Amino acid sequence: MAEKSEVVFVDGVRTPFGRAGEKGMYWQTRADDLVVKAIMGLLERNPNVPKDRIDEVAIAATTQTGDQGLTIGRTAALLSGLPKSVPGFAIDRMCAGAMTAVTTTGSGIAFGAYDLVIAGGVEHMGHHPMGAGADPNPRFLSERLVDAEALNMGNTAERIHDRFPQLTKERSDRYALRSQQKVAAAYAAGKIQPDLIPVATRSENGWGLATVDEAPRPETTMEGLANLRTPFRPHGRVTAGNSSGLNDGATAALLASGEVARELGLAPKMKMVSFAFAGVEPEIMGIGPVPSTEKALKKAGLSITDIGLFELNEAFAVQVLSFLDHFGIDDDDERVNEYGGAIAIGHPLASSGVRLMNQLAAQFAEHPEVQYGLTAMCVGLGQGGSVIWENPNYDRKAKKARR
Repeated sequence: MAEKSEVVFVDGVRTPFGRAGEKGMYWQTRADDLVVKAIMGLLERNPNVPKDRIDEVAIAATTQTGDQGLTIGRTAALLSGLPKSVPGFAIDRMCAGAMTAVTTTGSGIAFGAYDLVIAGGVEHMGHHPMGAGADPNPRFLSERLVDAEALNMGNTAERIHDRFPQLTKERSDRYALRSQQKVAAAYAAGKIQPDLIPVATRSENGWGLATVDEAPRPETTMEGLANLRTPFRPHGRVTAGNSSGLNDGATAALLASGEVARELGLAPKMKMVSFAFAGVEPEIMGIGPVPSTEKALKKAGLSITDIGLFELNEAFAVQVLSFLDHFGIDDDDERVNEYGGAIAIGHPLASSGVRLMNQLAAQFAEHPEVQYGLTAMCVGLGQGGSVIWENPNYDRKAKKARR
């Protein structure tokens, strides 16, 4: 049997993320047009990639109906101008949709079935609120397979606070404040903009151009966070300030085998080392990245101390803090979400996995002393997903100098 092929992350892009709803910048923009724009921007950035050599387009969406339906990977491929010979499919793993698109197609590359793929995700939460149109089987509740609160992500975050009393609201608020501050600093330093694909928008005021994320609130203060209401329970700890918002946006990434990347003169930004998904109690779904990361580390023969950079999806601050506490990482550790995260940028569900990868890839270029990085996220209904990546810029001498 042939050895598995090296899987490399060549490039990744995303649209600016908008606020969901009638006042959001994408209210009059179709979801499929968002992901098509991301794919076209990705292809324009990589002119050495022959379009007819792309073997698959895998696009994730949590709500696969309306303008996010009709096998969106295939429809997006056609709308993006790819040859009709390029196939595509749709994926749903809720928040980890784009991450699963990457790991699934990456597995195909490793197996030798694919040479080049496009993987990403889209979520228009303005058009498709989370859970819209779903009809959960009544046996979930009647047979007590899950608690009713497991179907509401905010309630699951409150339960993490319940289970781990040291994860206080003050810690969550402070973490959220730092996320806002880090995103503002990353924007000021031009760290985020290179991977954003501008999108034409339309509103009652006419046409516009989305070039930056709509959700960040750099003016955030601890006092302001402390006074926000707790919508999931009276006197709770989870607020709009220490959680990701409801957002619209799309992502797309180009993956290749190492051999084909070399053939086409492509410079990989990351190499996939291992990945894992894990299930946990749905009522505390936010701890999902803990077992998925442990599984991914074991498969790679690594320990948490080998990870030099972390990109953790900030669905809720308490969820990230539970991960950090488990692995003995400080709340302020500089290795974690260097450019900030979803609390400020936003979390358009199925698209977010590639955003994490984009940011890790950019940080790898800045940190040759780091060999391995991790992208990880919690997933609705009690799951976690983790991918370990290797830095192609790694320099042992830089590592020694840092020490």
